[in-house]
Amino acid sequence: MSSSFTHGAGALTRRTVTTSAALAAALLLTGGGRAPARPAAAAPSGGRTLRLPAPTGPHRIGHTTLYLADPARRDPWEPALAVREVMATVWYPARAVHGHPVAPQMTADAAALYARIDAEIHHLPTSGVDWAATMTHAHRGAPAQPVRRPVLLYSPGGGDPRTMGTGVAEELAGHGCVVVAVDHPGDAGEVAFPTARAGRERVRPTVFRGGPRTSPEIFRTAIDTRIADLRFVLDQLEVLAAGGNPDAAGRPLPPDLGRALDLRRVGAYGHSAGGTAVTEAMYEDRRIGAAVNLEGHLDHPAPGPGREGELFPVARHGVDRPLLLLGTDGFPGRAEMARSWSAMLAHPRGHTRRRQIDHAAHAVFTDYAALAPQLQAAGLMPPEDRVALVGAIDPAVSVPLVRHHIRSFFARHLHGH
Repeated sequence: MSSSFTHGAGALTRRTVTTSAALAAALLLTGGGRAPARPAAAAPSGGRTLRLPAPTGPHRIGHTTLYLADPARRDPWEPALAVREVMATVWYPARAVHGHPVAPQMTADAAALYARIDAEIHHLPTSGVDWAATMTHAHRGAPAQPVRRPVLLYSPGGGDPRTMGTGVAEELAGHGCVVVAVDHPGDAGEVAFPTARAGRERVRPTVFRGGPRTSPEIFRTAIDTRIADLRFVLDQLEVLAAGGNPDAAGRPLPPDLGRALDLRRVGAYGHSAGGTAVTEAMYEDRRIGAAVNLEGHLDHPAPGPGREGELFPVARHGVDRPLLLLGTDGFPGRAEMARSWSAMLAHPRGHTRRRQIDHAAHAVFTDYAALAPQLQAAGLMPPEDRVALVGAIDPAVSVPLVRHHIRSFFARHLHGH
């Protein structure tokens, strides 16, 4: 054990975002620590400030963002964009944090759009919460420890922003990993860019108006794009590790960040559509040595009534590296997902394991595990909506449990070479 551990289907017609009830019902795919979340506090503006549970690791945490542009790909969702853009957040063990302020969970611009889009999707309150006030436990631009660390990619659920995976990312970084959370623009709920570009808003909203699994074409485009995004990010991390700056805007990066990357030890984890993407990405790209699939389907949607969807190659052929399938007993898509997960588990080499969290629902793998109970306690979310989102499980149980499953898996399998 190392000391580091204590291609798209073509452009679719653009779908502009709405805040209608139809969007609220959409996105099926969206759907250890010791410190439980504290109750929501009143923000100075009058809205509630929600709090993220603290990470438990020994390392202080740094935080930066990467703006990456791939000139070899067009954007699959917006034909006017000739370059595929990707935004990522990097969490890493910091050498020092003095003089580096704590980063917010999301920017003010992203939070404003989040309150209109994501809140409706997940039946969250559209008022009474200051979504921009939630702070992380990571320090912007802090110098990295110049020690090679395992690198973990994170892909969020379909229509979800990478910012809702902050708690797990901080836990992993605090225990000695570099975590790179990837937004998939056009798919993600909202993505804030550092610069403007013709053909998109500076904060780009999701194109989804229906659940991706209701359309085989949309689902295929989303997953193919995510896989290509993840592989492109790995390419850019190689540039960073070699001493370059891959940021497309040329923004300065934290000192020694490139020296913190051990690209011989790469893992990936993803939620829902992100779980689908990281599992298939591991099959296609041998740079990924282990993966955790948090309730992601491993087959395509059925092309018609009475027909079965095509299994992804990873489910048809298996994989020769460690894979954890982590689910819940409260996921509405559990029965539909069973076929592809069973196919994955049936491969004889035994590299895949399955675990389940009980009394939980689909979003328990995200920051909603801690945030939804705070909203319920403040009278801003009815109990039935909290249970539908994350389950009845107490965050004092669910947060450490999810963190433990993911952290211990990578600690076992991304050991030193």
